[in-house]
Amino acid sequence: MSIESEFERYCADHGTFTQSALWTKVKESWQAEYLVSKDENGKLRGTMLVLVKRLPFGKVFLYAPRGPVCDINDTAAVSDLLSQAVCLAENNKAFMLKIDPMIASDDKKSINKLQALGFTYHAERVGYDNIQCRENYVLDLQGKSEDEVFNSFKSKWRYNIRLSSRRGVKCIICHEDKLDDFMSLMKQTAKRDGFEYRERTYFERILRVFGDKAVLCICYIDDKPLSGALCIEYAGVMSYVYGCSSSEHRNCMPNYLMQWTLIQKAIQDGCHTYDFCGIPYWYDEKHPNYGVYRFKQGFNGQVVNYAGEFDYCCQPITCRLFDTAQVIQRRFGIFSRFLHRY
Repeated sequence: MSIESEFERYCADHGTFTQSALWTKVKESWQAEYLVSKDENGKLRGTMLVLVKRLPFGKVFLYAPRGPVCDINDTAAVSDLLSQAVCLAENNKAFMLKIDPMIASDDKKSINKLQALGFTYHAERVGYDNIQCRENYVLDLQGKSEDEVFNSFKSKWRYNIRLSSRRGVKCIICHEDKLDDFMSLMKQTAKRDGFEYRERTYFERILRVFGDKAVLCICYIDDKPLSGALCIEYAGVMSYVYGCSSSEHRNCMPNYLMQWTLIQKAIQDGCHTYDFCGIPYWYDEKHPNYGVYRFKQGFNGQVVNYAGEFDYCCQPITCRLFDTAQVIQRRFGIFSRFLHRY
């Protein structure tokens, strides 16, 4: 069995889609490195996908999105994977190796362990300061029926789901033939909310690479697209990766029906978790993003706070310049095409 196949088999049981070998085929402008750790009996105990980005002026940046994948309490596995990653950074003459493992923000033991291995922890970075959002909203589906999950929603959310159907909204699971409708909604959303959106070819790759595990969902009224979502099923989790909507017919509540349709599919496909993904600044009612949290929390999930980013700096001066550039980008609302979420 090849390293890639062995890697993917383990990650598909324990990891997340951004650590999968499939993800490397989506991130085609990055070079992929597969790191594995085995115990003394040769049994695989952890993996880590490291993406390598070659920047102008000969600079190299390494990033392990949501890695490593292993029992974070297995000191030997963590140390082995991160030591390999550090060697990879040094061999590539990278100025920085960045990781953002799926460990809780209050897991002081794991945070201290990573710091002891030479990583700088950026506890101060919140919201859009991170590549991946530190705060996600997740819904536990384990062992629950559709009725049980639906009845757990807040009453207003249940009402809006039913209202959407009564007003003629149809929510369907689509294929690539409806990608033009999705892109139309994405462009409207980007213009309205002021962000940079991915090109059509990027979404085509996701649909092609993940196959039936990539879920394209669009709500229509009289054949007019109102809202859309692109989710990825991986390792028992349905992740709401991209969403978009029209400014028209908002009184028809299409987003409520869309989320319920996706949650139903997750249950039917045997997923144990539906991940609504990012809720940046969920704790600040005055922040413009608070509405994202307010909408998602009506589905009766829970907030998951991750520790955030850890950097292994190989070239201190370049690292400081890089961090300064990122601050400027965030401060002036400029998005870095190669670093923004997913």
